[in-house]
Amino acid sequence: MPSLSPHILGVPASGIRRIHEIAIGMENVISLAVGEPDATVAAHIAAAAKAAWDADETNYTANAGIATLRAAIVDKLARENSLLVELEQVWVTVGATQALHQAMAITLSAGDEVLIPDPGYTTFSMNAHMLEAVAVPYALSPDAGFLPDIAELESLVTSRTKVIVINSPSNPLGTVFPGELLVEILEFARRHDLWIISDEVYEYFAWAEPHLSVAAFDTDNRVLSVFSFSKTYAMTGIRVGYLVTPPGLSETMRSVQEASISCVNSPAQFAAIAALTGDQGNVAVARQHYRSNGEAAMRLLDERGIRYLTPGGAFYLWIDLSFASRGNVADWAEGFLIAERVSVAPGSAFGRSGEGWIRVCLASPTEQLLDGLSRLPTPSRA
Repeated sequence: MPSLSPHILGVPASGIRRIHEIAIGMENVISLAVGEPDATVAAHIAAAAKAAWDADETNYTANAGIATLRAAIVDKLARENSLLVELEQVWVTVGATQALHQAMAITLSAGDEVLIPDPGYTTFSMNAHMLEAVAVPYALSPDAGFLPDIAELESLVTSRTKVIVINSPSNPLGTVFPGELLVEILEFARRHDLWIISDEVYEYFAWAEPHLSVAAFDTDNRVLSVFSFSKTYAMTGIRVGYLVTPPGLSETMRSVQEASISCVNSPAQFAAIAALTGDQGNVAVARQHYRSNGEAAMRLLDERGIRYLTPGGAFYLWIDLSFASRGNVADWAEGFLIAERVSVAPGSAFGRSGEGWIRVCLASPTEQLLDGLSRLPTPSRA
């Protein structure tokens, strides 16, 4: 058979998926590896999708999405993100995953470099490889509170650097960027004339301080912002997100959207309209559940003497298992799954700086979460 493109063959595999695929072939596994909310979709959201199917609302929409949905997003951005945009800047996508890929596709050429967080969401580096760009990790270390260090970013910039990706609240870390840091990152991007791609999928789950959108501070149109309905509204399988671009890109985006997906399916868009404009009670309940789970999990880890990063947002807990993993946390996580029937995401799946750590999803039934954490080794028994 003909050969596949070499750069596609070089796309790194997901270490999270490996654990998950082993887990789904086993029985009685406590699943803490995948970021899947344990909440259900609100009834009014499901009803809107069903009504669209029943009314045969199944035709093409505009490439950018249904105008009513885009208008609701514009209102939400002004209300929740202090971000004033026009309708033509909002593009409905197949989840945040497509929005991230599309943002990279319109800003990167083959051989260009993109600065990505390490540890960071696996799709950042995968997208870069798929586009024949070069992913350049910037380390997020415990000493810096797992936040970007501007001096290190400066040291990584070359003539080929075109984009920096930021993620707040962070997956996998749960860190939330303060406003001062966002301004510093914008100034850094201006100095080197870089695009900023901002992943804000966990925007509604910020605990210690409010979530802020970097685009709200942007004065020279260099930020592309990525949002999603998946985590906020437990709509992971419905696949609706959106990309917010600087002004003046509508013709380019229309062509790119047409060539990649044409449009998001209509019933999913009607579900998203209901999510944004309907009752938000389920979001509040989910927020409280995830936060309570985090507090209970941290109490248990404290009792057991296990170190962790106190999350400022998202619904993950970043836990230090270096005392047990012996320099290979991926192998340790696989062995732990087989021995204890608990799946956790190895930190090395998120980059070299994640070695020795694991990510645990807090969006789980409380009893299962605490049971799974109780099976972790302790430093005294490692």
